[in-house]
Amino acid sequence: MNYDDVIIGGGHNGLVCAFYLAQAGRRVRVLERRHIVGGAAVTEEFHPGFRTSIASYTVSLLSPDVIRDMRLTERGLCIIERPFAGFVPYSDDRYLVLGGGPEKAQAQVRKFSEKDAEALPEYENMLSEVADVLRDIANKTPPNSGGGLRALLATAAQGYNLARLPVETQRNVLDLFTKSARSVLDSWFESDQVKGALGFDSVIGFYGSPDTPGSAYVLLHHFFGEVNGKRGAWGHAIGGMGAITAKMAQACVDVGVEISLNSPVCKVLVDNKRVSGVALESGEVVLGRTVVANVGPKLLYERLIEPQALSKPFRRAMSGFQTGCGSFRMNVALKELPQFTCLPGDGDHHRAAIFIAPSLDYMDRAYRDAREFGWSREPVIDMMLPSAVDPSLAPAGSHVAAIFCQQFAPHLPDGRSWDDAREDAADTVIETINRYAPNFRDSIIARQILSPLDLERIFGLVDGDIMHGAMSLDQLWAARPLLGHADYRGPIRNLFMCGAGTHPGGGVTGLPGRNAAREVVRGW
Repeated sequence: MNYDDVIIGGGHNGLVCAFYLAQAGRRVRVLERRHIVGGAAVTEEFHPGFRTSIASYTVSLLSPDVIRDMRLTERGLCIIERPFAGFVPYSDDRYLVLGGGPEKAQAQVRKFSEKDAEALPEYENMLSEVADVLRDIANKTPPNSGGGLRALLATAAQGYNLARLPVETQRNVLDLFTKSARSVLDSWFESDQVKGALGFDSVIGFYGSPDTPGSAYVLLHHFFGEVNGKRGAWGHAIGGMGAITAKMAQACVDVGVEISLNSPVCKVLVDNKRVSGVALESGEVVLGRTVVANVGPKLLYERLIEPQALSKPFRRAMSGFQTGCGSFRMNVALKELPQFTCLPGDGDHHRAAIFIAPSLDYMDRAYRDAREFGWSREPVIDMMLPSAVDPSLAPAGSHVAAIFCQQFAPHLPDGRSWDDAREDAADTVIETINRYAPNFRDSIIARQILSPLDLERIFGLVDGDIMHGAMSLDQLWAARPLLGHADYRGPIRNLFMCGAGTHPGGGVTGLPGRNAAREVVRGW
């Protein structure tokens, strides 16, 4: 059977793209290499009785339009907002809780600086204003360099919306899109603890320092989402992230999408300078009028397409596309909740994100450590305890910790393999948490380790890059993945891209898939 659209990869963006294409009356088949749909947004058992979101682990950026159009809430998706945005323990037995409403947040910040407490509401309003700009841009196809009149008009339209903003807002947009997180935060706050807590998101999924130009944009990127209509909030999907993609798959099937599991693609077929389908590792050939790739640009263009099908300039440009976000994931089965020295007992801090990164200097050292030694001796850690809000994930009385760590080199120095270093790196993570919660190490029943190499092997994330490509200034908007291909079209006729390596980038948003589907339909 011939299809209108063959989609490589059943991650959330692939499913979103498939849904919109099928809804437009097209015959669509999704090919997923693993035994389960969802890509990196899946819920799996990693130890008997213990389930969790194996890779992607929290929700906020998922587009409300996607939720509405795919009727995910009506299909049973339930997202619970975190009581607080984050809990930051310090080694001097103090702590900081972020979120919980303006008055509570100010009271927490006031413990460290009266001046910072007064500045906080204005800073958050500034972020919200700039995030509105990003939301608008994120839902649109970027203007394509060399795209003629259409691209010129798109540039003018998107630029016009920005030009209408007050000068102060334009200045803030420029700062957050180009400066380092430290530079921005230094202009607002004085406390090292406050700046560290507010700057935490600037290094999540970013192999760099809060001193790196562009890290302020990474901070902003994590702020433009919403949960249940509340902007800037983060939440937990009951049943884990796999509940989201399972509901997406239901929506796809309901509009006629064919989803094939255990169907790894080994080659994109190119005939007479246009794609004609794909070949699977099984030997099956699947023909389609278009091929839509929900895999990273590096994987697509350097492993799935024959080099001679691509021009030399394109191959050279793609060789410079940067991957490797420095992330390291662990999932841990626990006998009990961590007991933090600074705040013992059970509480809402267990239901928030737990940030171990007490200052911007700490985050900068972590990055420099990774560059020199391979991973940080004191890593940046974002730990969630999803079983504290969703008891279905663990046996009664037990818990699951989803641990996201930052500043682990995609490739270790001196040719070492992550296969040989993963246990030592995991021990470093455990010991770091244990310094703040002394019962943590002894409460561990089992642990699952996902090094950058494991993330590549299991999920196809080249260099373990959860964003499908660095979220750096030269790889954003009209330059994502490359100038001339920001409109979701590849360099071969009838080839499209719909993954996080396209605009607006990483995170479980669904927007690359939605935007790409619009361009596929428009292209025909």
